[in-house]
Amino acid sequence: MIKSMTGFGRCEVAENNRKFTVEMKAVNHRYLDVNIKMPKTLNFFESAIRTELKNYIARGKVDVFITYEDLSEHTSAVRYNRELAAEYLQYLRQMAEDFGLDDDVRVSTLSKYPEVFTMEEAGMDEDEIWKELQKAVAGAAKMFVESRIIEGEHLRDDLIEKLDHMLELVDFITERSPKIVEEYRRKLTDKVRDLLGDNTVDENRLLTEVTIFADKVCVDEELVRLKSHIETTRKALLEGGSIGRKLDFIAQEMNREANTTLSKSNDLEISNCAIELKTEIEKVREQIQNIE
Repeated sequence: MIKSMTGFGRCEVAENNRKFTVEMKAVNHRYLDVNIKMPKTLNFFESAIRTELKNYIARGKVDVFITYEDLSEHTSAVRYNRELAAEYLQYLRQMAEDFGLDDDVRVSTLSKYPEVFTMEEAGMDEDEIWKELQKAVAGAAKMFVESRIIEGEHLRDDLIEKLDHMLELVDFITERSPKIVEEYRRKLTDKVRDLLGDNTVDENRLLTEVTIFADKVCVDEELVRLKSHIETTRKALLEGGSIGRKLDFIAQEMNREANTTLSKSNDLEISNCAIELKTEIEKVREQIQNIE
């Protein structure tokens, strides 16, 4: 099977008064590029999350969104920093003395200074939290992969249909090419006879001209390579796996052979066929960009 690089996955896990929701989506990218957005309290697990995702994804620009809710009653506590409050008070009294001001410091005033009172999160059991978070990440990744497989199957079927049409075009050019040389020989013979006004034709000179023309328009090697590339692509699609990069390279080679075929063409039918072939190759190449 093959996978598309676009996909979506979501999973929600609620256990032990905690709820994790993981959503992920992706678009095509040359390499694996994972962007994770999650609460700061979960930053410790970023490396583990990336490692987990690599078990499911090889390529693509993946955006991961994680939300976390602690539903327990006691999730944080107030902490009083006595040393810092004493330092604030000391400086306030020093200011009153330096500038001849009334020492009117109140507890309510002092409590508003930064870090005198702070909120601390309750202790986290990292192993337990990771077990639940991993379950949510894995669940979203599995759904994500399933959506990629479904789209990948559609891509495969459409690509194989295009490749079959490309083979038909190559077969037409292969069959048509020898006829061009024969047609050229006949036209050249008729033209020489018209110019000479009789039926006397220098067969050796005629053969030389035809040979030069045949060598100039010969695309046998290009067609053999092109057919081989098409069949290799078709085989790879049926075998499946992470084949996106390989197929992209093959598509570039197919385009190169089609360009050469078109540049050598001296026949309208072959030119039109080569143009259609290039168009199909470009369509194939665009779709290949979305294969993992």
